[in-house]
Amino acid sequence: MTRVEPEREMVRKALPLAVPALLVAIGVAWWLGGRDAAASAAIGVVVVFANFALYGLSLAYAARISLIVLFAVGVAGYIVRLAAVVVIILGLKQLSWFSVVAFVAALVPTTIVLLSFEIQLVAGRMQADLWQFPAGSTGVRP
Repeated sequence: MTRVEPEREMVRKALPLAVPALLVAIGVAWWLGGRDAAASAAIGVVVVFANFALYGLSLAYAARISLIVLFAVGVAGYIVRLAAVVVIILGLKQLSWFSVVAFVAALVPTTIVLLSFEIQLVAGRMQADLWQFPAGSTGVRP
């Protein structure tokens, strides 16, 4: 019996939430700020879900290599994700129609909801219990 990697499973379960999150962000932003705010908010939601999916898939890949690589990807990935959001904001800020306020107003609650969903998925389970390593593989060389 093959088990799905927990990180891939989490991404698979979270991605369907992108559509309702996108619709809510676009609707609220359009109502409060018009078309440009709605487009900015939509980009914020897409960034959150793309960021989450790429991070989850990179963790799944790293977990197949070793615990050390998994740790490195986990720590470095956090920093890279934050830097990517900052670079995206700075790049989009150059566009006349882009609204940083609408982008951040969509990004923050979407991140909180997505993290809450992630917590619900792993609640009551130790993270180490979610991984499966081949027999005799510790990821550390003697």
